Amino acid sequence: MSFSSDVKKELTCVSIGARHCMIAEIAAMIIMAGEVKYEAHQFRIKFQTENAAIARKYFTMIKKAFNINTEVVLKTHKKMHKKQNYVIVTKTSEEAEKILRATTLLKDESGHPTLRDHVDLTVIQSICCKRAYLRGAFLGAGSVSDPEKGYHLEFVNQTEKQAEFLKDIMISLEMEPKVVPRKNNFVLYLKEGTQIVDLLNIMGAHIALMELENVRIVKEVRNNVNRIVNCETANLKKTVSAAVRQMQDIEFIQNTIGISALPENLRQVATYRLEYPSSSLKELGELLMPPVGKSGVNHRLKKISEIAEQIRETRGGSKNG
Repeated sequence: MSFSSDVKKELTCVSIGARHCMIAEIAAMIIMAGEVKYEAHQFRIKFQTENAAIARKYFTMIKKAFNINTEVVLKTHKKMHKKQNYVIVTKTSEEAEKILRATTLLKDESGHPTLRDHVDLTVIQSICCKRAYLRGAFLGAGSVSDPEKGYHLEFVNQTEKQAEFLKDIMISLEMEPKVVPRKNNFVLYLKEGTQIVDLLNIMGAHIALMELENVRIVKEVRNNVNRIVNCETANLKKTVSAAVRQMQDIEFIQNTIGISALPENLRQVATYRLEYPSSSLKELGELLMPPVGKSGVNHRLKKISEIAEQIRETRGGSKNG
């Protein structure tokens, strides 16, 4: 089972709550995965899902919120490896109209009943109803990637207006979703791990939230270790390269004017560098009499390099002698 399926399974187990929250969740499920029709003066709502737990929750909420028993039809797709679809349909136009008016997906405008693709703000006025609406939207057309592979949560909306409505709800809860067109749909998505964690918390998927947080912590530790190792490796390479250049300069001086021609303080450093090629500047400084700090050793080695360069310029010699 995928991480996305685990999240949906957990959301179907979230307590149904008060009637106003059920109405908000039902509205989102109908908008995201339902089909509303008005033909021959008859209203009809059809909700379709491949997930048995989601179908069961939708059926239960309709029953509890409206005391309506919907019809459940199980369809098998032969072309899709015998995948089963649960189709939940209202039995009468009166029942469908009752649901649609309560969710405000049906309103009288200019004296005529008008079907809409969004709900009134009164349906999601409370924080608990916003949470329920987001939960219903995710159950209807949401998905989230495996956190081991990356952070991506999205809602597939049929219209841009639906996507923007959902976006406004999430912004009011301090999230920053983005909307992009994809084929004939509009996808609202989050790509930051912290915001996905926030949304899972808001919807009530606390177990999935903890799983994602654990993955994030492990990834963060791993990334920090990699950064430290890379930094240390880079510093080591830098140190080795500097030591090689210093050795080349000292050997060049030794083969031309001789190390004995250097001032005493530089001669000491040059001698110990040749003797201890892999030692750090700090270690070289501790060998000197009197001991010299890291910056002092570095300053003397730079002086030696300058002398080597002056000899090269004078003699036209190469860096390798």
